[in-house]
Amino acid sequence: MSTTSTVPVVRTGERAGQDNRPTEDRIVVLDHALVVLDGVSTVTDEQPRGGWYADALGERIADLLTRTPRADLRDVLTAAIGGLARDHHLIPGRSPAATVAVARLADHQVDVAVLGDSPITAIHRDGTLLQLRDDRLAHLVDAQPQASLYRSRLRDGHGFDERHREILRELRDFQNTQVNRPGGYWIAEADPEAGRNAITATWPTDGLTDLLLATDGITEAVDSYALLTWPHIAALSRAHGPDTVIDRIRSFEAADPDARRHPRYKTSDDAALAHWLLA
Repeated sequence: MSTTSTVPVVRTGERAGQDNRPTEDRIVVLDHALVVLDGVSTVTDEQPRGGWYADALGERIADLLTRTPRADLRDVLTAAIGGLARDHHLIPGRSPAATVAVARLADHQVDVAVLGDSPITAIHRDGTLLQLRDDRLAHLVDAQPQASLYRSRLRDGHGFDERHREILRELRDFQNTQVNRPGGYWIAEADPEAGRNAITATWPTDGLTDLLLATDGITEAVDSYALLTWPHIAALSRAHGPDTVIDRIRSFEAADPDARRHPRYKTSDDAALAHWLLA
């Protein structure tokens, strides 16, 4: 369900990827900032889950952004991750995790930070785009033979069978050897050093009309499906709300339920989209 926050220029949409479980994506709306998180569960799927972690981390980030509105976003993420890990005795490598995207408006500029594959896109009135992305994990995974193998098997019509799940477990095992280390990739988990390694930028707000924060359930429509563009997503969100964007994506995925035309991990992923109208 789309919602309008207490800030009337922000609208959000969220939906679970699977009917039998709740979404683990989260959106936090403040009067001067937006936070979008995509919770990642532990390998064993034990409690706590990624949704719990995304909730708890989002609350801490929101508190820090409120109490220290001018703090460096890397400091905010470092403190939030470290505090959560300390208070809940989270162990690196065995903790749930989350991608994080943060956007904060201040003094005619927007400060942005990302950890993981939840990008931030700004659209200028002249049609140009600014985007902050963290593709470190994607580059590592795409270089593994299992990445091309699972895609080729899907194209051949094998669907999401046991071998598909086995290949994904192999990729997850590889990811676990690369998480939160130099030369690997960084994500919010139990190591506060990840916050120091967030990718950040500052953009002047003059001329910007739209700011979009999205999880990978949305970005697939641009990066993999070529179904939508970011200006198209902004226009749909302006006219009809972010849920309309998710409806388009779900209809497209439903027409390719075995991922034969567009190979992917699963039929549909959790999706979250926050649209901030700047002008």
